[in-house]
Amino acid sequence: MTTALNGSVRFVDLHAQIRSLQPALTEAVQAVLDRGDFILGKDVELFEQEFAAYCGVPHAVGVDSGLSALELALRALRVGPGDEVITQANTFIASVGAILAVGARPVLVDCDGDGVIRPGAVRAALTPRTRAIMPVHLFGRICDIEAIMAVADGAGVPVVEDACQAHGALLNGRRAGSFGIASAFSFYPAKNLGAFGDGGMLVTTSREVADTVRQLRNYGQKTKYQHVSLPLNHRLDTIQAAVLRVKLPHLDGWNARRQYLADAYREHLEGLPIRIAPADAEGRHVYHLFVIESEQRDRLRDALQARRIETGIHYPAPLHLQVALKDLGYPAGAFPTAERLAAESLSLPMYPEMALAQVELVAEGIRAALAG
Repeated sequence: MTTALNGSVRFVDLHAQIRSLQPALTEAVQAVLDRGDFILGKDVELFEQEFAAYCGVPHAVGVDSGLSALELALRALRVGPGDEVITQANTFIASVGAILAVGARPVLVDCDGDGVIRPGAVRAALTPRTRAIMPVHLFGRICDIEAIMAVADGAGVPVVEDACQAHGALLNGRRAGSFGIASAFSFYPAKNLGAFGDGGMLVTTSREVADTVRQLRNYGQKTKYQHVSLPLNHRLDTIQAAVLRVKLPHLDGWNARRQYLADAYREHLEGLPIRIAPADAEGRHVYHLFVIESEQRDRLRDALQARRIETGIHYPAPLHLQVALKDLGYPAGAFPTAERLAAESLSLPMYPEMALAQVELVAEGIRAALAG
């Protein structure tokens, strides 16, 4: 485990994980260099098989980002201009970016007090133009996906899970990404399962979806130089797949450590005038981020920064208030819970190699700031 250096705590320490796996990572990358199969090579196919088995689904297709996985899932489901896709207002912009990329209209809904998409809001947003529902397992917590699946099944609408922050999260024995017809994962380096650059994965229960995405990611080729669909380039690099194959067997252990650290945060922050998401003993939350809420968020962040403790804000503005999405036409106040969370949420340091002493330093800084 890393330890606090002169009282400082980093938000994420990617180097600590690399150091712990250095020999295996070096060997895996060197093997790709020796073979020279840099594009759609051996490790891509093997990682697809291993990740599909891990998620409990029959098919996985490696792509270059979580955004690409979402976009290609929608394209494979033939979502396009004139269609609507329902998703939540409090998420990273990639969720909506994928919808816009296929020419569809994002229909935003509000979240509950824990930042989770509300099944009732999804039901109320359904129209004859709804072609997909895209729930987000935000910060590593599986949303109420079973209720959302019931809404979707009743309406005859497919579900595309945005699981980009929820690698390995469990609900009733099933992993995030195994509920909808297709799901997207991101392997951005800071994710629970991160590459050495960008990367993503689409997992699906449908062979047709998988086959379509395999074509779309590789210039629409069914066979070499025979292009049968839109010529896009969204391939997962072999070196990234090799790195991810080394890391995947450690994912459950890393997630367990995140859950342990989250419990430690709760213990040390108990009794303070802040809000923390309720504890979860079932593995539903794998804590890609550990988020607290406070009306004094900005003062807390400044106080922690003064102690050399890094924090994050996820996200400082909900989607309907982002300048890039103003044409969606949602006014301020349209999604009050999402707007409150944007004003009050603070993400604390969280990564598997973090030491308990660092959790204590963060908690001490918060206590001091609130007492001041």
